[in-house]
Amino acid sequence: MRIGFGYDVHQFVENRELWLGGVKIPHTKGLLGHSDADVLIHAICDALLGAAALGDIGKHFPDTDLGLKGIDSKILLSKTAALIALAGYKIQNIDSTLALQSPKIAPYIDAMRTTMSKVLDIGLDQISIKATTTEKLGFEGREEGVSAYAVVLIIK
Repeated sequence: MRIGFGYDVHQFVENRELWLGGVKIPHTKGLLGHSDADVLIHAICDALLGAAALGDIGKHFPDTDLGLKGIDSKILLSKTAALIALAGYKIQNIDSTLALQSPKIAPYIDAMRTTMSKVLDIGLDQISIKATTTEKLGFEGREEGVSAYAVVLIIK
């Protein structure tokens, strides 16, 4: 068994769609990034790659790669799962947390879990997604951006 931890953060900006957990969330702003900036999927990718000692998301999907510009992060998650499988590992479970003041995420969590379950070909009971505000503290509380944390367990 191997444990991995992932963290990512992206800034809110105008004129971008907000994608979290592979789901488009209605909001007045989106997240800035080379890809679709899905901060939750990026944290999960980093956790999976770290658990298998395969580096991080930037090593495999660098923001200098123009072919990845605007890419759907679900594709990155699928490619990460393939790398994990190639290394001989299977995902046992994912536990993740989004930190943001708004929008409220609870109505979208089931859709996020379902989306990632399909991409990763694992059961819904293997994916936990939680959301929290930061009680208006820090950049998340000031609604400047979103952070995501993920812990994963993989098995050989």
